[in-house]
Amino acid sequence: MDKTLIIFGQVFATTTLVVGALGAALALLLLVAFAVWRTARAQKFARLAADARERELDERLNEANRLQAELTGRLQTIGEILTTRQSDLARLVTDRLDTVGHRVGQGLEAQTRTTSDQLAKLGERLAVIDSAQARLTGLTQEVVGLKDILSNKQARGAFGQGRMEAIVRDGLPGNAFAFQHTLSNRNRPDCIVRLPGDDRVMVIDAKFPLEAFSALKDASDAAAREIAGARVRHDVGRHVKDISERYFIPGETQDLAVLFVPSESIYADLMEHFDDVIQKAHRARIILVSPSLLMMAIQVLQALVRDARVREQAHVIQSEVRKLMDDVRRLRDRVAKLGTHLQQTQDDVTQVLVSADKIGGRADRIDQLDFSAPDANHATGVLGSSLVSAAE
Repeated sequence: MDKTLIIFGQVFATTTLVVGALGAALALLLLVAFAVWRTARAQKFARLAADARERELDERLNEANRLQAELTGRLQTIGEILTTRQSDLARLVTDRLDTVGHRVGQGLEAQTRTTSDQLAKLGERLAVIDSAQARLTGLTQEVVGLKDILSNKQARGAFGQGRMEAIVRDGLPGNAFAFQHTLSNRNRPDCIVRLPGDDRVMVIDAKFPLEAFSALKDASDAAAREIAGARVRHDVGRHVKDISERYFIPGETQDLAVLFVPSESIYADLMEHFDDVIQKAHRARIILVSPSLLMMAIQVLQALVRDARVREQAHVIQSEVRKLMDDVRRLRDRVAKLGTHLQQTQDDVTQVLVSADKIGGRADRIDQLDFSAPDANHATGVLGSSLVSAAE
């Protein structure tokens, strides 16, 4: 009995081992089958993805071919346009060269005529120079006559009067001066000048004594020069005294008079060698002026007259300035309104552009939609693309 049980126990143990081995083999087979199934499924998905990539590559190649054909057509069109433009440019350059050549020819012809005319005029000018040389000889004789005039007191006074009148008349308006005006004491100065804002007139005397200066110039030794210098001091001092006695009238004339020296060289000799005479004239309230100094004084008086006229018209100027300021303010307001309108227009244009961009974006999105009938291949390609995207 015990022996049978032992044998049965061994049989039972052996059966258990066989069953376990069979279960392990079955499990191994299941694992192998599952692995094979997964491998097949992965290969299928890989084939689908490869097919989708191949179709996408074909589409891109087709699109590239289409773009290449389109680019080729455009390049041909551009080549034709460039050829046409080159022909037009060549024709235009030819026309311009012809025009320039024609103008250059005309210019040369005109230059030739001008040169001929200038040569003719040059000959005429040479003839004028010859006649001027002849007149220069006569002018020399006239200078000699002028010397004779200066040696004559009355003629010399007329000469100085003429120079003084020319300077005053050129610098002042007609109502600001008068020649040979009769004063209340029956004296008649060579010229009076009316200053703005003052009823008193300024006297200008043009009868400067020149005999002593002629003697001083002709002096040959120191004694003669001393005698001539004493005569200059006497004559000028006496003339200064005459002016102060005849032309200073309280309430009618200014406290300052002007003595006109008609020669710059004589005035320079006075300032350099006869300072005592100048100081004596200044103490007598008489100013000696040369032609250039008189011109400067007249310019100062001209500025004073102009300023007085400006002051007289100050209310008119102020009124015009106020009107100008009103116009400027109105212009500023109108410019501000114009700026507001331009800003509103710019804002409207910006909003229109935003709306246009939105419409263009929506049109692009609509254009990208595919409304064709789906097929099995397309569905497979889409599925493959989705799986590839998910795997990535």
